[in-house]
Amino acid sequence: MSELRPFHIAFPVHDLAAARHFYGTVLGCPEGRSSEQWIDFNLFGHQIVAHHKPAPDRAEAHSNPVDGHAVPVPHFGVVLTQADWKLLAERVRAAGVSFVIEPYTRFEGQVGEQSTMFFLDPSGNALEFKAFADLGELFAK
Repeated sequence: MSELRPFHIAFPVHDLAAARHFYGTVLGCPEGRSSEQWIDFNLFGHQIVAHHKPAPDRAEAHSNPVDGHAVPVPHFGVVLTQADWKLLAERVRAAGVSFVIEPYTRFEGQVGEQSTMFFLDPSGNALEFKAFADLGELFAK
């Protein structure tokens, strides 16, 4: 397998100031370039870009059932180390962010054991952060 490369994702936000606070302060993402319409952030080595888009009149939420939870679709995030995952969970909780799915461990004691949590940014974008007991099992079946 070749060297892991950073991914890039651009996503809509209806309030750039709120996005700057959430991603920069709450999640601790260093800010890169920005304009009056977008902001680059470093999300654990990956480039994410919050682009201003006026809020829709009505947002249609969707989810799929996974382990008895309603997993929001779409969502994005990063696979972290267990230590970084725990620190992020504490940081998010301390900032008063509500979890869509509280931090928990899936497949405990099995191949692919992973910790996961879901929460929303101020524009309603769903984020998932994971940590694997063994990163080598990231794609295990």
